[in-house]
Amino acid sequence: MPKTEPFEKHSEAYDEWFDKNHRLYEAELLAIRRLVPSTDAEGMEVGVGTGKFAVPLGIKVGVEPSEKMAAKARKAGINVYPGVAENLPFSDGMFNFVLMVTTICFVDDVIKSFAEVFRVLKPGGCIITGFVDKESKLGKRYMENRENSKFYREATFFSTEEVLKYLEEAGFRSVTIKQTLIPGVPQNTILDGFGKGAFVAVKGIK
Repeated sequence: MPKTEPFEKHSEAYDEWFDKNHRLYEAELLAIRRLVPSTDAEGMEVGVGTGKFAVPLGIKVGVEPSEKMAAKARKAGINVYPGVAENLPFSDGMFNFVLMVTTICFVDDVIKSFAEVFRVLKPGGCIITGFVDKESKLGKRYMENRENSKFYREATFFSTEEVLKYLEEAGFRSVTIKQTLIPGVPQNTILDGFGKGAFVAVKGIK
């Protein structure tokens, strides 16, 4: 079952987080932008939400199970399809890249979701998934306090090692990793690899 209830109830609070934490948001966006193919590439975002990442990245197509979130994304110019990550409403080989940002913690089956992304990608296409690493200080804090969170109460957090394993099982290769939100350095610092940053973005090739 898609974990849409908190997003249906608190869509305004979701957008407010990005306004209140715009520096964190900009750092996450910058890390992802480093991995996105050229502007000519046909992209799609799974769990597009209200379009906070799709819009600045020029992504015009998204999938979103929460109707309230989808309605906002449509107003922002995104063609949003209702659906879930495990059963994408697209034919095989449609997209050059697929984005998933803070989405995997809400899906029911990560490997099946990645396999669906693999299916809808063109040969040589890529998945870009961004997430909070559960081994980071921020990830541990989210897990410790998730009972008090509007959004993360039912979330499942993953380590980067786990995400890499699931991507490999789904068939992805040639992985590139970026990390940001690194303690003790400027918030817009982007480094290769993982283990220092709370937010990790991983790109895998079909």
